[in-house]
Amino acid sequence: MNKFLFIAIIAISFAACNTKNDYDKIFKDATLYSNTVHELNTVVMGNNFGPIVASRNYLYAAVAGYEVIAGGYPDKYNSLGGQLHGLRNVPKPTTGQQIDFEFASLLAYCKLGESVTFPEGSMKEYVDSLKNLAKEHGMASDVFNNSIAYADTVSSVIMDWSRHDKYAQTRGAPEYNVNDSPGRWIPTPPAYAPAMEPHWREIRTLVIDSPQQFMPAPPFPFNVTDKNSDYYKQVKLSENKDDSLSTEETWIADFWDDNPFKLNVSGHLMFGTKKFSPAGHWMSIVGIASKKAGSDFNETTYAYAKTAIALFDAFIQCWNIKYTYNTLRPETAINKYFDPNWKPHLQTPPFPEYTCGHCTISSAAAEVLSNVFGDNFSYNDTTELEFGIKSRSFNSFRDAAIETMHSRFYGGIHYEYCCERSNIMGKKVGELIIQRLKMKKNQPQ
Repeated sequence: MNKFLFIAIIAISFAACNTKNDYDKIFKDATLYSNTVHELNTVVMGNNFGPIVASRNYLYAAVAGYEVIAGGYPDKYNSLGGQLHGLRNVPKPTTGQQIDFEFASLLAYCKLGESVTFPEGSMKEYVDSLKNLAKEHGMASDVFNNSIAYADTVSSVIMDWSRHDKYAQTRGAPEYNVNDSPGRWIPTPPAYAPAMEPHWREIRTLVIDSPQQFMPAPPFPFNVTDKNSDYYKQVKLSENKDDSLSTEETWIADFWDDNPFKLNVSGHLMFGTKKFSPAGHWMSIVGIASKKAGSDFNETTYAYAKTAIALFDAFIQCWNIKYTYNTLRPETAINKYFDPNWKPHLQTPPFPEYTCGHCTISSAAAEVLSNVFGDNFSYNDTTELEFGIKSRSFNSFRDAAIETMHSRFYGGIHYEYCCERSNIMGKKVGELIIQRLKMKKNQPQ
């Protein structure tokens, strides 16, 4: 278990005056749920999963945690059963049973978080600490056992649902066909890794009707000879921008880099450095917003679930575009046709350029979070502090998404027009999720 989170749990315990029979107060603390999300974020990062697969872990974990709360507080929250594609009825708690739904929500979150992709046991130490916390603070044995049983019941339904999203089938799907046709994506330095998740558009969507529901205009036609062509201008814009980044622009690019595994090469020495993925960064932002807003435990589970849904569908929408057009990266075009020594500020990820994944999912998340916390919710994003990057402050979630849009151009890994179009696509995904999902009782969505 992450040392920081272990200390956080202990701190919560002592903050409750270290008295017996105060478990109810401890498990209603929304910070504990955010700490649990951070723990999953750390596990995902440690296991080198790409950003797309990572979004799947966050999704099923967040839905499981939310469904426990929806079952325990049916007067306030609606189940996602019947609202998300393929998810049917989620069992309700047995009438008359005493259950600590917040404790059960944490257990369900952890069970799905570790089991969807990882071998079971990845979060065992953390889960054991939660169970010990309950016992040490007076949770009666019947409440303890009933809570675990309900968490397991909900988890089994969500787990079964997850098994039918076509993830397993795409593991054995054909690899991307690499050929050096003009304008077509090929692997990029330094790792020259194969194309990441070329079949992700086959994954079951959640709210959007299909990956094709939102389609941008086609990318600019490949043309590196006509100086008046749109494509040529975009290539030269990227090439020139890399040489003129300001200190602020460099900070922005680094802040939103979110490369889960950067390969560092120095001579014959190669080593990797890790950070949270783009989806992991936005999961962190949910926790920051929840804390500032003073959201209770249940409202926090709602915010995480809704954001995770937006991230997941936005990735599917974007990956459909990527592998529809298979466009090469700026680094490839510039190295091959203009300057063989040019390098982008950020390391180019291993998948086609058009459209931008980070721009798309950030815009989708920003729409959903604006719906949850408000249009002009200012906050200080401290996510990157643990990776040695200073915090940045934003006046709204949409402002953060716009900055993300700029960051990928500043980083030299996307063309400017691609980032702008991607932001629009993500906004459309987020708006549809807000329109269709009815997660809270008696509240316009």
